[in-house]
Amino acid sequence: MITGTIKSQVDNIWNAFWSGGISNPMEVIEQMTYLLFIKRLDEMHTAREKKAGRLKREIQDPIFNSKQQKLRWSVFKQMGDPAAMYDVVANKVFPFIKTLGDEGSTYATHMKDARFTIPTPALLAKVVDLLDAIPMEDRDTKGDLYEYMLGKIASAGQNGQFRTPRHIIKLMVEMMAPKPSDTICDPACGTAGFLVASAEYLQQHHQQDIYADSKAAKRFNHDTFHGFDFDSTMLRVGSMNMLLHGVENPAIENRDSLSQSRAGVEGLFSLILANPPFAGSLDYESTAKDLQQMVKTKKTELLFLALFLRLLKPGGRAAVIVPDGVLFGSSAAHKTLRRMLVEDHKLDGIVSMPSGVFRPYAGVSTAILLFTKTNSGGTDHVWFYDLQADGYSLDDKRNPLDVSKHEANNLPDVLKRWQHRTKEAGRARTEQSFLVPKAEIVGNDYDLSINRYKQVVHKAVQHDPPQKIFAELKALEAQIARGMEELEGMLQ
Repeated sequence: MITGTIKSQVDNIWNAFWSGGISNPMEVIEQMTYLLFIKRLDEMHTAREKKAGRLKREIQDPIFNSKQQKLRWSVFKQMGDPAAMYDVVANKVFPFIKTLGDEGSTYATHMKDARFTIPTPALLAKVVDLLDAIPMEDRDTKGDLYEYMLGKIASAGQNGQFRTPRHIIKLMVEMMAPKPSDTICDPACGTAGFLVASAEYLQQHHQQDIYADSKAAKRFNHDTFHGFDFDSTMLRVGSMNMLLHGVENPAIENRDSLSQSRAGVEGLFSLILANPPFAGSLDYESTAKDLQQMVKTKKTELLFLALFLRLLKPGGRAAVIVPDGVLFGSSAAHKTLRRMLVEDHKLDGIVSMPSGVFRPYAGVSTAILLFTKTNSGGTDHVWFYDLQADGYSLDDKRNPLDVSKHEANNLPDVLKRWQHRTKEAGRARTEQSFLVPKAEIVGNDYDLSINRYKQVVHKAVQHDPPQKIFAELKALEAQIARGMEELEGMLQ
């Protein structure tokens, strides 16, 4: 989440692009991302230099060799001559970043069509200076900038491209706790936020396993992560993001996940993490027929749920974000999907989120749906959690709050209770989390809305007797009358 100073810096960069002749918002985002990527490469190389200096040995995996030092951000930004810098970036640095990654890799495939479109040396010099001032400690700054940019372009809502806040992604990944043996997929990957967070989790918790030998390292870099999107800009941003986070060749493909051309692809993944677009309805003709056989609908959120079930292996798990309507919608398609999750598979839990989580880009109420594909049932109890605070204010400003206090940040409690949910059986329905038996859900026509099961305790409010209220009103009226008489006397 970016706030305050960084927002004004981004606004300045945005205005510089517009006044410099680039008016397409997605082109602005793309060119900014290339420059951030170039800046990040230099920072990574510098970190490896420092590490080598401390250990008094050669740099491990240098990004720039001795002849490429002038291609580094820290070098060309100090050239002083905008025309010379423009020549270096356009004709040397940009061709260089297109060669990164193995030949035929995801990154190389998507960068093949990348174009450097900043028109003038003056604009490049200005944008480099402005970008250089942005602190880059957070490795997902590119995604954060993209998130903020989306709030500035009109197409954001129409495309359904609302980037999932990083702290929500992190919660979902920690709840799923990926293992080195997992094959992870996001069928609507965008900037690859879920895949990046999964890679970070594996690097943090299973580093010895994923780099145990060359076979394990190859599996991590080539076979573990899969992402689909049909926006070429997003594919480039996503593959750059993964490369920066240490994954050399993830399978990020240009694919319309719901299309008929992808029908029949099933049982490939052991873990799905996703926040699919809730963009409304699709055309029947272009939608995969096998998905329509599972659930007859045009609604993208329901089709994506059916897709997740199709793509998962038996025993595969999913943590996905859905709009609240999926939980209680009364159409036949809604009920069919909910019945399928409860009866044919194992519905593990539902985390109900407040509508402010996606502000300022969308005010829709959402929930995290957690389930396991079994093809043979298995739902005994469903765990519900009523998330009321995520560490930020729930208005359009989304200001950070004191995350150490539970009333301001429920996320640590969500994770803790999820990990020990078998102990939740004794919790009352008035608590934030509780278990609901399958029979009760079936009896409620598979309604999965937390409000159906949560009990609200209404506190008795003590009101003053009417006689006392009337007496106070009369005293106030008398006071007003005296004030008016005094004012009238002053005017005479």
